[in-house]
Amino acid sequence: MNDLMIKIDGVSLKYRLARERPGTLQEFIVRRLKGKRVNYEDFWALRDINLEVRKGETLGLIGPNGAGKSTLLKVVAGILIPVQGELAVNGKIAPLIELGAGFNAELIGKENIYLNSAILGLSRKEIDGRFGRILEFSELGEFIYSPLKSYSSGMVARLGFSIATEVDPDILIIDEILSVGDEHFRNKCDARIKSFKERGVTILFVSHSMNDIKRLCDRAVCLEHGKIAFEGNSAEVVDFYVKSLNGDRR
Repeated sequence: MNDLMIKIDGVSLKYRLARERPGTLQEFIVRRLKGKRVNYEDFWALRDINLEVRKGETLGLIGPNGAGKSTLLKVVAGILIPVQGELAVNGKIAPLIELGAGFNAELIGKENIYLNSAILGLSRKEIDGRFGRILEFSELGEFIYSPLKSYSSGMVARLGFSIATEVDPDILIIDEILSVGDEHFRNKCDARIKSFKERGVTILFVSHSMNDIKRLCDRAVCLEHGKIAFEGNSAEVVDFYVKSLNGDRR
């Protein structure tokens, strides 16, 4: 039986960045009317990424800001399309990539549960059946009837995590979502992540907490400038990254 859940083969992604940006829309229009072109340069956010993740594996992604960690998660989730290479994903994905993604700040918490759950593929009947569990896990209480714009970042994280983990995903993607909120809720999230691991759910986990990477991940990858700099078990990769921060890779 093939237990390969994610296969990334030579994936690269680039953005076009303007070398000089007009300060205002009016300046941009004037430049275009005068026939002046905006010069662009290519920025490779990911370059030749090769990676395989198997069923039940928890893979940590670490590296400095701008290394490509969140970009890689968005490629796996289908939010971004690579310009080169191939990606194969086997199973249902529940992404927790950006705080508040898939939510509407003007809607109340309850309405956002139905909106976000529908985006993740649940039917109205399925959401009805899981609403109580989502509310209970989030511990939002009466705030569930308040607009999302009145929520703190920790409350939004609670709601997002509670919804995503009720979808019964095959692949769970978590990007720094555990860095917000109180210790009590982070402990609940840890326990749920561990229960997912026991059930064979594949997890991609981005964190700047090296302790979380070593504690929760079986394997890790260190990204630098959009490329894989080092890959191995979580302790080895954390050690490599910490040494790189200190300028010591011996």
